[in-house]
Amino acid sequence: MNILLHPTYFPNIATFIAIAKADKIVFEVNDNYQKQTYRNRSYIYAANGKLQLSIPVIFTQKNRQKYKDVCIANDYKWQDLHWKSLESAYRTSPFFEFYCDELEPLFKTPFNSILEFNLKCFETICEFLQIDTSIETTVIYEKEPKNSIDYRFLVNAKKETPIAVEPYTQVFNTKHGFINNLSILDLLFNEGTNALNYLQSQDLP
Repeated sequence: MNILLHPTYFPNIATFIAIAKADKIVFEVNDNYQKQTYRNRSYIYAANGKLQLSIPVIFTQKNRQKYKDVCIANDYKWQDLHWKSLESAYRTSPFFEFYCDELEPLFKTPFNSILEFNLKCFETICEFLQIDTSIETTVIYEKEPKNSIDYRFLVNAKKETPIAVEPYTQVFNTKHGFINNLSILDLLFNEGTNALNYLQSQDLP
């Protein structure tokens, strides 16, 4: 099946369930940028529970701006903060050391475009998962796409569609219990090479 998605910052597990079962991925790159979405945020499991990682962007809602034209506000040291947060949250997880050397450059290299950065993060995760699915980008924006299953709703963070996934072991399970549908990084650091099998075993509504 062909699926249509927004590129997001280390997508959540629900998004990767769709990706793991797709024959072709089409990324929406001609939409208007919107706040309160996963375009520039991701959630991980830290010692105190669910933690939001947000990429600062240069954006105003007064003038419509295409997602592909939105720049990252690199005046803030957000990359250092995010990497330290990941290290703190996952350094004791079973697979952090397995992936950290290839992940760390994403937080050391400056990126100007939020879209470019998200696509690079996606490419890195696909390499980890050994997903080799055909990828395209949209040429125009279609409100009702004709040839793809529309999963663009998965980008919504503020009005998120509840999607429950099967529990797996998380670092701070004993403190806060299982936290559902976090970033794909949470699954990778905890499940490692079993992550793809896990994704393929789950279903989206």
